[in-house]
Amino acid sequence: MRESGMSARKKGRIGNGVKWLVVSLLALFTGYLIVLMYAQGEMLFAMLTLLLSSVGLYIYANRRAYSWRYIYPGLAGMSLFVLFPLVCTIFIAFTNYSSTNQLTFERAQSVLMDRQFQADKAYAFALFPADANQWRLALTSPDSGETLVSAPFAFNPTTPQTLTLSPQTMPEGEKAGLRVVTQNRQALGQLTAKLPSGESLKMSSLRQFSGSQPLYQRAEDGEQLTNVQSGLVYRPNMQTGFYQAVNAQGEWQAEKLSPGFTVNIGWANFLRVLHDDGIQKPFLSIFVWTIIFSLLTVIFTTAVGMVLACVVQWEELKGKAIYRLLFILPYAVPAFISILIFKGLFNQSFGEINLMLSSLFGIKPAWFSDPLTAKTMIIIVNTWLGYPYIMILCMGLLKAIPDDLYEASAMDGATPMQNFFRITFPLLIKPLAPLMLASFAFNFNNFVLIQLLTNGGPNMIGTTTPAGHTDLLVSYTYRIAFEGGGGQDFGLAAAIATLIFLLVGALALINLKASRMKFD
Repeated sequence: MRESGMSARKKGRIGNGVKWLVVSLLALFTGYLIVLMYAQGEMLFAMLTLLLSSVGLYIYANRRAYSWRYIYPGLAGMSLFVLFPLVCTIFIAFTNYSSTNQLTFERAQSVLMDRQFQADKAYAFALFPADANQWRLALTSPDSGETLVSAPFAFNPTTPQTLTLSPQTMPEGEKAGLRVVTQNRQALGQLTAKLPSGESLKMSSLRQFSGSQPLYQRAEDGEQLTNVQSGLVYRPNMQTGFYQAVNAQGEWQAEKLSPGFTVNIGWANFLRVLHDDGIQKPFLSIFVWTIIFSLLTVIFTTAVGMVLACVVQWEELKGKAIYRLLFILPYAVPAFISILIFKGLFNQSFGEINLMLSSLFGIKPAWFSDPLTAKTMIIIVNTWLGYPYIMILCMGLLKAIPDDLYEASAMDGATPMQNFFRITFPLLIKPLAPLMLASFAFNFNNFVLIQLLTNGGPNMIGTTTPAGHTDLLVSYTYRIAFEGGGGQDFGLAAAIATLIFLLVGALALINLKASRMKFD
């Protein structure tokens, strides 16, 4: 007994040792990743990883937190994939982050300091083969025609080399062609040619070496830059996120240097949505259309799906299995394929729909150029895509309705329409209510349909940002972020995305309260 107890304690100590070894290794590995993220400038990712890993290690290494082991993966996933993107979006909404203002201030300043200009005369250069895998560099003076030749060297694309040149005759052998120069351009860029006069030259083109020097000189304060060629002085404007020219009195001038840098601009993006007519008017118009589109889609898909479910469940209908298969087919076909097919069917000149309408009624609706018909087309296509799901649900719910109710109504002389509105509809709509709310939220952000079918068109006229009559808020945000003519404005797009989040959340709460009051 004593030996077995000692053996159990020994095994327990070994198990604890292995556990703490694994925890220590995970902690070291996570710490290494965090340092890498911080070194790359990804501070938010580093902070989130530090927080989640610290909490996770504490939970799985501490017996007192045993119950949290089952909840932690879900909380970590929600933090990583829901809360973190939301926080990042809100953070970007308060900045000028865009295609022209992506870098940090330090990185933007470093890019400007790396810019150079040709300060001296250019020397034509040529490469001549020397020993095995070695070459000689020959420079020709543009004034005297003197030839300066280097000692043999080997190409090294990663290590800088300094070659001392001296006056010599042109080396023998065939001069290397442009192909050799192009293939070894990176290695040639690492060369510094030092002339007898002490002047240093660098490759400036595929055929020339020339002297160069930095275009901008930094002042002692570490921020002010002076253009060596023109003498213009630039200072960082923390309001606009650009290095901007200043005059002798320190007043801002119009000229700016790119790239810009990211700065915090407070509520400016949100105020643009409220006060800029070129943004406010399309935003409100698109917001109203988004709500109408989502509501009409829910109403039509529910109505069509419910009616068709009742039809295919009708006992006297022959060939019910075939009808069910045909009605469910739109749900089986991938949505993007159906959308692209409808895009061809609704083609204004060659589409089958306009050909039939023209032959029957003599009309050819402008499905893609007229705002009203374009919106009608979108609702038709989305109803086609959405009704099979509702129909399948209703087919299952219909089987749960007791037959006694219909038998009793038949004895009272009720018609099929009365049965539908007094028995079927009330018993179906209550369990469908949560799904209808989910459908509303999904269609509020139905980006794929708009992007593939109309791309938001027809476009609105007189707007500050790209906007279309059939755009939903989500596609409008996408166009601002990636199709802006004056630079992709990620900050404004993030501000609108934040407003969408608040609006959808408010509408969801209103719908939930309304449905609870109606169906409780």
